[in-house]
Formats: sequence, C-alpha cells, structure tokens
Amino acid sequence: MAPTGPAGLEDKPRPIVVSGPSGSGKSTLLKRLFDAYPDRFGFSVSHTTRSPRPGEEDGVAYNFVTKDAFKKLIDENGFIEHAQFGSNMYGTSVQAVKSVAEKGQTCILDIEMEGVKQVKKTDLNARFLFLQPPSVEILEKRLRGRGTDKEEDIQSRLAQAEKEIEYSKTPGVHDKIIINDDLEKAWQEFKEFCVPEESS
Repeated sequence: MAPTGPAGLEDKPRPIVVSGPSGSGKSTLLKRLFDAYPDRFGFSVSHTTRSPRPGEEDGVAYNFVTKDAFKKLIDENGFIEHAQFGSNMYGTSVQAVKSVAEKGQTCILDIEMEGVKQVKKTDLNARFLFLQPPSVEILEKRLRGRGTDKEEDIQSRLAQAEKEIEYSKTPGVHDKIIINDDLEKAWQEFKEFCVPEESS
C-alpha cells in the first residue's frame, strides 16, 4: 500500500525536498524552475526568527516571527521540520505545505540537512534532491565571491557543507544528487527530476 501523506493530500503531487550547502546554487535553480513553470510549483515559505534582509518581504521570502511565536508553533506540532542555525531558528510549517498542495501545485521545500532527516521521519512521502558543489574549495570561492558573509560565517558554512556532503553519501537518503559544476547541465538534470514527463 502506498504511503499516504497528511490527511487530504493523498492524491496530490509529491512534495520535492531540495537541499544542499549554502552556495551550491539552490536559489538560482529554484528561481529558474519557478520562472519556467509558474503554475506548477509552489514554494513552502519557511518560518524564521532572523531579521529580514534588505528587499525580503514577510510571507514571501520567509514568515518572519518572534522566538516566542516560533516556540509556540513547535509546542503545537505545527512544524514538519525545524532547526537552529547560529542564534536563529528556521522551520517548515505543516500549513505552508498544505496551502501549496491545496492549489494543486507541487510543493518545493528548500531545507537543510537536519530538516531532511526530520522530513524522512514524517508521512510527507516527499522526493529528495541534493545539490552538491563540485568541491568544497569551489564552494569557498563562491561564498567569498558573494561578499556578504563574515569570515566566521564562511568557516561555519564550509564546515556545515562538509557534513552535508558526507551525509548525502548515505545510501537511500536522496533520490537524486546533482553536482553543480556546470549550471546548464545542472539545470537540465534539476528540471528532469522536477518535471519528469518532459524528459521522456
């Protein structure tokens, strides 16, 4: 018997979990996917306790909430997954995923390794894609090239990237691993995974 998702989502498209280290190109590929298929995919907007960056809209980039509001949602089992990075908390709410599915769209979750482990334990019946940089050295160049991160943030992101790449080697964790060393090639593989009928 096929596993069913949360009540009422049995016949809806399976969510896609996209993970990968910061700087692996997730944002670039996700933006292309949403531009190419605006009606087909919906983004599950995560909750975070961090402050908005310039240009980020509440409810679009993230749902920006207080730590107390975040903890209340945890207590109410309102999250599919949540984790703490540095002093900030991030989470994917059950409601965020449901509201995408209710529009008949495939829900995309852009989450970190700890979130992936938590989603694996739920009945979400998701498909898992890992985006990997060609090497940690190239990732370091990309992160430094952004010019937005402090040195200690770069070091902690690189340490986290090594853990994520290591975890991605665990058999059966991800349905697909894409090494993003060539953006066009990575995009083709990404698109084929997310829109399988177009690749046949």
